Parts: sequence; structure tokens; C-alpha cells
Amino acid sequence: MEGLPKDKKIVLFDGFCNLCDNSVQFIIRHDKNDVFRFLPLQSELGQQVIRYIGIDTAKTDSIILYEPGIAYHYKADAAISIAKTIGGVYALMGVFSLVPKAIANAVYDYVARNRYKWYGKKESCMMPTPEIKAKFL
Repeated sequence: MEGLPKDKKIVLFDGFCNLCDNSVQFIIRHDKNDVFRFLPLQSELGQQVIRYIGIDTAKTDSIILYEPGIAYHYKADAAISIAKTIGGVYALMGVFSLVPKAIANAVYDYVARNRYKWYGKKESCMMPTPEIKAKFL
């Protein structure tokens, strides 16, 4: 897909979700090797990427990890892949790869369904500070 950095992993996230926003902030703080770029699902480019990779938004609407030209991950697989890429102690989350995908995604879906109720919802997508603006597409 045109216009995306080929050497970065793209994290598509729900820009209205407080849990997703906190997750993005966490990834930014721990992305020591500058691997990730971020894109709200609600943005025009976010929607283009979703259509391009063929994700059915009826099946997932929170976090998607897209590695241009390589692969994409969603639900529990995306969270585990992000944690492993961050490395350090967070790479230990890779052990959850051993959990059957159906079970891991059922837990993920339960949290995703309740994320607005538990963590709240923003009226608009977050506006990044000038320091981290370059990490957003």
C-alpha cells in the first residue's frame, strides 16, 4: 500500500477508546528501537489500510498490527506480537502464544466489548504532543 513506511510496524487503534489510547502511550514509551507507527482506525488512512488488508471490522474494532508487505495481526495475536517486539520483560507475553487462539481471542473479545464501559470513551481522537507527532501517520 502506498504512503506507509515499509520499515515500520503500523498499529491501528480505536482513537476514541481510553484503553486503546493508554495502550498506544505505553507502546510509545517502550518503543526503544522506533519500530512502531500509529494510525487511528477512524481516520481516512486507517480505513484505507483496513480495506487494503481485508479486515472485517465486524470481527475486530480495536487493535490491528500491520507489517507492510509481510503480515497483519489482530485481537490477541496483535497484542502478543506488539509485546514481543517491545522486548524485555514484555516479551514474556509471548508465552500466551501457547494458549489456543480461540481462548485467547475470547478473552480479548470480552475486554474489547467492555472497554468503553470499563475505561471510558473520548469524544474525539487524541491529539499527539509535538514530541510524538512523528510517530502518527
